[in-house]
Amino acid sequence: MAYGYDLKYLFEFLAEARIEWEAFSPVVAMEFLGWLRSRPSRQPAQRLGLAAAVPGGRSLAPATVARVLAAVSSFYGWAAVVEAFDGANPMNRRRDDALARVPDRHGPFTGGASRQQPMRREIRVKLSMRLPRPLSEEDVAGLLASMKCSRDLAMVLLMLDGGLRPGEVLGLHLEDVAYGRRRVTIRKRDDHPGGVRGKSRAERIVDVLDPRTLDAVNRYVLTERPRDGRSVFVFLVGGRGPRAGEPLSYSALVRMFSRRLEELGIRSPEKTPHSLRHTHATALWEGGMRELALQLRLGHASPESTRIYARVSDAQVREEYAAAMATHR
Repeated sequence: MAYGYDLKYLFEFLAEARIEWEAFSPVVAMEFLGWLRSRPSRQPAQRLGLAAAVPGGRSLAPATVARVLAAVSSFYGWAAVVEAFDGANPMNRRRDDALARVPDRHGPFTGGASRQQPMRREIRVKLSMRLPRPLSEEDVAGLLASMKCSRDLAMVLLMLDGGLRPGEVLGLHLEDVAYGRRRVTIRKRDDHPGGVRGKSRAERIVDVLDPRTLDAVNRYVLTERPRDGRSVFVFLVGGRGPRAGEPLSYSALVRMFSRRLEELGIRSPEKTPHSLRHTHATALWEGGMRELALQLRLGHASPESTRIYARVSDAQVREEYAAAMATHR
């Protein structure tokens, strides 16, 4: 589904430029890149205030542009294999020996036995390495105290105590929550009517041992959740409006989170619902949780995604820095 969504950009560009898809070439690919960088995003921004503005809204994020280019490259690679496209992949790729020398690079499953070579597309966008920004203890305490209903509190606690992504919280079905065993099952689904979906391709089980989290979920389901709704999703729109009983959307979650921070006077662009997941992961890393265990808990496909928390708080670096400063004095 995501792959087809990304390819829509390609065919929209081809339609506007009046170019047949078989005529796509490296030169046209460069024009396509410029076209992508000027396109307005179709999704609400999670990092409010950080996106560049273009006519019609904010521009596509660099990560989104990179993903679209990867999808186009895969599409033409497939077309060449099935002999539907004559010629080499227009998204030129070349062997990158420097990439092979990067330590701890995520490589093939078979390791050194694989013949797969590190490749890099010549047409690409440069992505900045963003460090996770966990919330402070004061911000977390204020946020929890500001929750106005059990639904919002339950969603916040699932991200804060369980490390769930916002999309994973919104995609939960009633059957995914095991109250007695204190765990939540994250399943791979694409059935949310608002297009919300989890990022991970693999299903996983997340233990949530802090009693307050699933107690809040249980309290919401028993006392606040619309009883006449037939939806299988846990978190629904409340009230008596026309959308009452529908699964809660991602934009609604972002708006709720932003309003709470605004009321507390602590709102800033880097504070998003995803910050709660970063707060959870950072706390576990600082508490001594092993990298592999943290990777499995968070549902990261690559260990590099987990290692960013080492850059946020590395006890050994801090201790050696303090020792060096003491010696210098």
